[in-house]
This record gives sequence, structure tokens and C-alpha cells, in this order.
Amino acid sequence: MKVKHLILAALLALTSVPASAFDLGKFLEDRVNRELNKDKPAQTAPAQAAPAQTSPASAQTAAAPQPAKQKIDPTQLGFALFGDYSLEEEVRIGRQIAGNLLGAVPLVRDDALQRYVNLVGRWVAQQSGRNEVTWRFGVIDSDAINAFAAPGGYVFVTKGLYRMLDNEAELAGVLGHEIAHVTKKHHLKVLKQSTLIGALGQAASRKVQGSDPAVQNLIGNGAEIMARGLDKSAEFEADRVGIVFAARAGYDPWGLPNVLQGLAGLPSGDNRTSLLYKTHPHPADRLAELGEAVGDRFDGLHGKDVANRFYRLR
Repeated sequence: MKVKHLILAALLALTSVPASAFDLGKFLEDRVNRELNKDKPAQTAPAQAAPAQTSPASAQTAAAPQPAKQKIDPTQLGFALFGDYSLEEEVRIGRQIAGNLLGAVPLVRDDALQRYVNLVGRWVAQQSGRNEVTWRFGVIDSDAINAFAAPGGYVFVTKGLYRMLDNEAELAGVLGHEIAHVTKKHHLKVLKQSTLIGALGQAASRKVQGSDPAVQNLIGNGAEIMARGLDKSAEFEADRVGIVFAARAGYDPWGLPNVLQGLAGLPSGDNRTSLLYKTHPHPADRLAELGEAVGDRFDGLHGKDVANRFYRLR
């Protein structure tokens, strides 16, 4: 009976999981049915039924050993439903993900730029309430237009996106969005959902090459989910929270909407935005959601854009 209750609770917790490559609904239904019926005696054919004729090939198939049933891991299931990552685990996960990213794409070799972005980012991050996190920011050497965050306070902006910015308020808005992902633990929530799928028997996905085994165990099959990006609701929430962080830091809260407006105006065939659209909703949709959520709340707020201090890439 306890197993039944845990599985039903797991199903309720998974109602917000985005659709993935397999049919999650059918998978869970089959898993639950097998678990609930495993102790029932197998049904036998009626005594009067004549034995069916079988070919040698089918007889060999019938005699072949069946793979062992995957069993629910109660520890994994309990963590997925009721547990949480410690700060140490969060940082280790983020360090691994950041290391994988920087192993593929290095930071721009401009120390003044990196110091500047860290100064702005840490000032905005101080408004987030997560002072226990050691925040790290960087601009990576890619012409793609995107920004990324990882648990534990790792935030990166591509060189392509940075070149689109006109002032410090816009940078603060972009960083505020990514800081909000870390503050709201959006990626960790995805990893917990992945842990829940794993606890119910879903085979683990391809492991990250060269990763710390302990961190690899923490990430589990969430690594691929993170590569596909977060769901729309998380992105919309990060937009709302991010502009609040920027406003608290004294910046013009319309910095991020200005960036989104610029992104929405790019040609649809611009290959620099291909990854952005795979990991984020379209900028026009984000602007619409943000406008509806904010309304006129910031109309009387006069923050600064600090255009004269903005560091421009050479």
C-alpha cells in the first residue's frame, strides 16, 4: 500500500514535467501497473483449452530468459519528492556544468571586460537574497546570442549577446534574468524531476565525460534536460524576477525589455539565435508576458542606464 501511495504521489509531482523524447505518460502508466500487479498470481489458461502449436523459433523465443524487472529505488524516490540539494551539492553541480561549458567555449581574453561584468553581476546578485552563494560571471568567446546560468552562482553571457548591449542597465537586466534562475533553483528543480523519473525505472542517459562520479550521480539523467533549456514558465518567472533585481540595484528596470525588443527585431534566419530559440521562448512572447505581468508598476521608477560607464568590447 505504501508503494502505491508513493507512486501516485510521484505521478502528481510529474504533472508539470515538460514532454521529452519518450512518451512519459505511457511509461509511467506501464510502470505503475507492473508495480501494483507484481504480487498478483499469473492468470492461467482454461484447463480445457488445447495447447497451441508453436514453431521452433517461437519456442526458442518463449524459452529465452526475460530481463530482470527494474525496481523502484525508495531512496531516490524519497529525495525526488521531499528532499533538496545542499549548498555544497548545488555548487558542485554548477562547477561541473560550468567546467563542461568552458571546456568547449573559453572566456573572452579580456581581463578588464571580465572584471567589469563580475562587478555588475555581483552588485545585482546582492539584491537576490542569496548571499551564501559565491557568484561568478563571465563572457564566453562565442558569436552566438545567448546567456546561461548553472546552479551555485555560475552565470555566462556570450560575446555575441554582449555586443548587442548599449548600456549597463541592459547588462544588469540580462544578468538579473540568469541570477533569478539560480535564486529560484530552476535547474535544480529540473534535476529533481529527472531523479524522480530515474527512481521510477527510466534508464540513465549518457553520462558526462570526465565528470566527478559524485557530481555525475547528483546530475543523473538531468544533464540532457539542462542542455534543452528550461520550460517557458521558468523563463517568464526569471524575466519578472530579474528586472526586480536590476531595479533594486538602481538600474533602469526596462534594460531587459530593451534587450528583448532588440532580439525580437533580428531576422528570423539569423543563425546566431538558433540556440537561443531552442533554450528560451521567443523574445516577442517574453515581452508580451512581461508587459502583462508588470503593467504600470515601474512607471514612476527612475533608474539609471549608466551608458557612460558601459565597457565596450574592442
